[in-house]
Amino acid sequence: MSDLSAHPDNITALEERLRQDLSWLELPAKSWVPTRDVNGRPVVDVVVIGGGMAGLVASGMLKRLGVANHVVLDKAAAGQEGPWVTFARMRTLRSPKQLTGPAMGLPALTFRAYYEARFGREAWVALDRAPREIWMDYLIWYRKVLELPVRNGVSVDSILPREDGMLDITCLEGSAKETIVARHVVLATGRDGLGGPFVPDIAKSIDRKFWAHTADEVDFGALRGKRVGVIGAGASAMDNAASALEAGAARLDMFVRRSKLPAINKFTGIGSQGVVHGFAGLPDEWKWRFLNYAMSEQTPPPRPSVLRVSAFEQAHLHLESPISALRQEGDHIVVTTPRGSYPIDFLIFGTGFKIDLTNRPELASFEPHIRLWRDRFPTPAGMANGELQGSPDLGGAFEFLEKRPGSCPTLSKIHCFNFPATLSHGKVTGDIPAISEGADRLARGIVRSLFVEDREAHFANLQAFDTPELLGDEWADDGAEAHSEPSFQRN
Repeated sequence: MSDLSAHPDNITALEERLRQDLSWLELPAKSWVPTRDVNGRPVVDVVVIGGGMAGLVASGMLKRLGVANHVVLDKAAAGQEGPWVTFARMRTLRSPKQLTGPAMGLPALTFRAYYEARFGREAWVALDRAPREIWMDYLIWYRKVLELPVRNGVSVDSILPREDGMLDITCLEGSAKETIVARHVVLATGRDGLGGPFVPDIAKSIDRKFWAHTADEVDFGALRGKRVGVIGAGASAMDNAASALEAGAARLDMFVRRSKLPAINKFTGIGSQGVVHGFAGLPDEWKWRFLNYAMSEQTPPPRPSVLRVSAFEQAHLHLESPISALRQEGDHIVVTTPRGSYPIDFLIFGTGFKIDLTNRPELASFEPHIRLWRDRFPTPAGMANGELQGSPDLGGAFEFLEKRPGSCPTLSKIHCFNFPATLSHGKVTGDIPAISEGADRLARGIVRSLFVEDREAHFANLQAFDTPELLGDEWADDGAEAHSEPSFQRN
C-alpha cells in the first residue's frame, strides 16, 4: 500500500483504506431490528440528540452494531456542532494529539490518519497539539466518511412518555414542527447537557450588558481599548482572557480564589484502560472518593494558555481574590475583592457549568422521576460536593433510573451520554481519551434492550426460518440393507 504521508492531500486514499478495513471486519453489521410503525408513521429505534463528537461516535457505534434505523439531531448548522468553532477559544486541543478518541478502534479513522493524509507525516511529527479548527474539520470528515444520519437545524422542544412505552420527541426545524416516535433517546448534549452555565448570584447585581459567561457569544472586537475582568483561572477562563487581550483590551484582570494556580492534572496522571473500564465497577463510596478528590484539586489550565495571557504586560493576575461585591458606576462596574477594588468595563465569568434539570425544558416531563446520587447515597463525611450530589444515578447503559421504582418506566429509554454521567461511569462520555469505549458501552446496552424487547419477533423469525443447508443429495440412505444384520467373514 502506498505511503499516505507522501500525498498530503490524499484523503481519498485514506477513505478507500477505511472502506477496505470495514469490509474486512464485515462492518457495519446488517440491520436486524424489526421495523415498527404507529398509525402508519415509522418508529425510529434511537434518536441521538447532539451531533458533536459524542453524538457522532454514538451514532457510529449504533450503525456498527446493526442499529441502522437511528437519527442524530443537532440544532446547529452543519459544521458548527459542539464547541470547537463556536465558544471554544483555545488555539489547540488540550488532549495529546495521538489519542485515538472517536475512532472506534479503526486506525484509518483516527485523527492522526486524517492529519497525515492531509498534511503529511513530517507535519504530524512537528505538530504539538491539534488546532481546534482542524479538529472540527476532522469531525466533519468523520461524519461524512461513515455516512452518519445527522439532521442539522433541528431543535428538540420536549421528550414525552407514551403509553406504549415509547417516546415522543417534539422538534422544530425552521418553522416546521415535527413529532418523532422513538424507542430510545440518547442525550449527547455535552458539558452542560443536564443544566447550563454556572454564574454566581452576585452577577444579578449588575446589568447583563456588562458581563458574559465563557460559553456565551462574546464580541471580542468590542473589547478593544476596554478594561476586561475574568473570574476564574481554568482553561476556558484563560482562553477568553487571551482572546480579549489579542483583540486589543487595554487591561485584563483575572480574579482567582485560590492562593496559587493548580499545577497538576491528577486524573490524567492515572489514566489507563483500568480506569476506563474499571471505574464503573467501583463501589459507590470509591467512585465518590476518586472524583471528589480530583475535583477538589482542580484541573490546571494548559501551560500554553497561561503563557498566551502572561505574554501581555497589561494582564494582571490576582490570587486569593474571591469576588465580594459587584456594583455599577455609570458606564462601568467595580469589582471588589479582599485585596482591592477594580474598575472594569466588561466581566467574563469562567465559572464552569452546573447540573440543574429544571433548566432543561425538554426533560420537564421526566425531571421529577430522575434519580440523583443524593436520592440514595449518603454523602461521605467530609466530602460534601454539590456537583456530585446532583449527578444522575445511571444504569449500565447510561439510562436514567427512577427515583421511585415503577413511577415512570419509560425513563429507562433515555440515556445520559454527556458529562454528568461521570460519577456513574467515569470519564467516558465527554472527553476525547475514552469516548469510543463509552459509546461502545452505550450502544451495546441499547442493542441488548432492543433485542430483549423484541424477543417474540426474533423467536418467530427463528421458527419461520426455513432455508436448508442440506439439499438431500449429499448422502443416500442404505434403505432395506440398514435392517439386516451385517455379516462378517473371517479370512
